[in-house]
Amino acid sequence: MADRRRVNGPVGATFAPVFDREDRAKVAKVAVRTRPNDIIRKIYLQTGVTPSASGSAYLELSSGAVPGASGLKLSCTVHGPRALPRSTPFSPHLILSTHVKYAPFATKERRGYLRDTSERDLAVHLETSLRGAILGDRWPKSGVDIVMSVIEADQDRSAPQVSPDEELWGMMNVLSGCITVASAALADAGIDCVDTVAGGVAAVVETEDAAAETTESTTTKETKESTTSAATALVVDPVPAEHGKIVAACCVAYLPNRDEVTNLWLKGDLPASADGALHLQMLDKALHAARQADRVIVAALKEAAEESS
Repeated sequence: MADRRRVNGPVGATFAPVFDREDRAKVAKVAVRTRPNDIIRKIYLQTGVTPSASGSAYLELSSGAVPGASGLKLSCTVHGPRALPRSTPFSPHLILSTHVKYAPFATKERRGYLRDTSERDLAVHLETSLRGAILGDRWPKSGVDIVMSVIEADQDRSAPQVSPDEELWGMMNVLSGCITVASAALADAGIDCVDTVAGGVAAVVETEDAAAETTESTTTKETKESTTSAATALVVDPVPAEHGKIVAACCVAYLPNRDEVTNLWLKGDLPASADGALHLQMLDKALHAARQADRVIVAALKEAAEESS
C-alpha cells in the first residue's frame, strides 16, 4: 500500500526552462578557468557539525569561475567504534563500512532513494582509501560506519542537459572531497590513524592556442582554411564546465607525512604518442593537489582543538 502522507517528487529528470540555447552553446565553448593550473579551489571544512554522531565534518568547494555552476557540498558522519553483534564472526581488526549517497536534489537529474552503481563504486573507493590509514588492530570485534551524503554535486547548473563527460569527471571530484571530509570526520571521532588522508585530482585537458595559424590552401577550389592547433595541459582540481574537453583524470588518496598512496583511480584516453612520463606527471599533479587539501584538514582540526580547549 502506498504511503499517502509522503509527497514524492517526479521520477526522472526535472529541468527548469532554459532559453537562448544557441547563445549558451557558444559561450560554453570558451574556457573560463581563471586560477592557475596548479591551484585548487577554495575549501571550507568544519568538524563537529552533527553532535549525535561520534565524529562529523562538512566540506564545501567553491563553484569556480563558471557563472551558474554549483560547487561541491558534502556531509560526513562517523558512527563507532562499537561492538559487533554476537552473530558476527570474530575479527581481530576493525570492520570498516562506508556508505555514499547522493541527495535526490544533488544533481540536475533527480536521484532515486536507492543507491545505484556509481554510488556503490564511490563507496568501494572510499573504503579502500581509508582502510590503509586506520589502525584497525586497536579495536578487535568492533565496527565503524562512515555515512557520506552528497548534498550538491559538481555540475554546471546553467546547462539544461546532463553531459555524460560531466557526470563521469564529476565523480572524481566527489571522491576526492569524500576522502578529505572523511579523514577530518575520523579525526573528530578520535579514531587513531597513521596519518590524515587527503584526496587530490589532476587531469589532462585540451586547450586551444591563442594564435591560430591561417594558411592558404593550394587545392583547385582555392579556398582559405583556418586551423587551430590543439594542445594539452595538466591541471589540478578540474571543473568540467571550465574546460572544453577532459582527456584523462587521476584521483589519489594520499598520506602526506608518510608519503604513501592508499588509492589510485585513473580514467581516460591519453594520446597514442604519450608515454609513461605523462602518467607520472599527472600523478605528481594529483599528489600536489592532495597536499594542498591536507593543509586545509590540519587547519580545521587545529581550529576545532582550540575551540574545545
